Amino acid sequence: MNVAITPALLEGTLRVPASKSMAHRMLICAALAEGTSVIHGVDNSQDITATMGALAALGASFRTEGKTVTVCGIGGKAASAAAEMDCCESGSTLRFLIPVAAALGVETTFLGRGRLPQRPVTAYLRELPKNGVTFDYAGTMPFSLRGQLCAGTFELEGDVSSQYVTGLLFALPLLESTSRIRLLSRLESRPYVNLTLACLRQFGITVTETGDGYEIPGGQHYHAAEQTVEGDYSQAAFFYVANALGSRIRLTNLNPESAQGDKKVVEIVQEMCYNQSNGKPVCFTVDAADIPDIVPILAVLATFGTAPSHITGAHRLAIKESDRLAATADFLNRLGGNVTATADGLDIIPVKKLHGGTVDSFGDHRIAMCAAIAATRCTETVTILHGECVEKSYPSFYEDYQQLGGTVHVIVLES
Repeated sequence: MNVAITPALLEGTLRVPASKSMAHRMLICAALAEGTSVIHGVDNSQDITATMGALAALGASFRTEGKTVTVCGIGGKAASAAAEMDCCESGSTLRFLIPVAAALGVETTFLGRGRLPQRPVTAYLRELPKNGVTFDYAGTMPFSLRGQLCAGTFELEGDVSSQYVTGLLFALPLLESTSRIRLLSRLESRPYVNLTLACLRQFGITVTETGDGYEIPGGQHYHAAEQTVEGDYSQAAFFYVANALGSRIRLTNLNPESAQGDKKVVEIVQEMCYNQSNGKPVCFTVDAADIPDIVPILAVLATFGTAPSHITGAHRLAIKESDRLAATADFLNRLGGNVTATADGLDIIPVKKLHGGTVDSFGDHRIAMCAAIAATRCTETVTILHGECVEKSYPSFYEDYQQLGGTVHVIVLES
């Protein structure tokens, strides 16, 4: 479907959806635990559904009532020697569960769609075969693995996805003896690993940080727990930027003490607004290595500054649901912006106004939502192609947008 948005500022109170990053993590820990866990505050989405489906293939069961999910875990032992996991378009589901399946000794086939089959799993293909796992992989999906993962030292480049680190942190406590993760360079997106460590502690797992990585004792057991998922700063970022552009939205369900890296958006917006009130150039330069998910919406913010802004450290965005650097520059430029995608980020020259027009979401949920926020300051209607892609992470986005006073017209395309 396509979505047409009539320009208007937004106003009202919004409950920010639960952190998808933390929900993935809590559901995985609960599924690996022995006994029944209860996870409150889960907002469903295609990615979360993919993770629950993949965990169900290992033998876990889920009962959803509203925003509460009751999980009957597998106690560290899979129900079957073979499984098929459909990861849909979720990179988190795929990269988190490859080593988990290997640690459980489950012969597993991984399925995916969209751009997921092209997203790399290179570090696992190199490291897991050193420790008992065999892959049948031809550069795309489906692919499969078999064998029992053995304890050892796993070496990972720090500038690849932190999802590799998280996946191993989930899996290695299940092995018989101690393992180590050795980082070969500075770890980018460290806040996401910190979320993993916090979640592991809540479910009884011990990990020790070392000078160059992590030490993970084997023979551990996940304990069932009752937890609540906090609000998602990566989703809140859209509305923080909307406020900076003139909307008046009160956000609830956010933890001001959160370890989420995307909370950085609050600081960036506050600094922009402070400079504006003091007659200083309104712009920023940010290294986005730890906050890649909010790069597109930061580009929207910078478009309405008074001096050029620069985003660096974002080269990995080229392999997300779209090439997010190119996609961000494309949609903003089609609306009248002046954005240049570089090999490592974005250069944004402010403009006095955006005129509206038709933009392509490239099937990327974050691009679609960014375009909707940019529309609040356009002079004409913005039409977003393939706007249904928000289902991946924030299914109620357009509904929430309308409740805040936005005008959304859905154009259903004939098949």
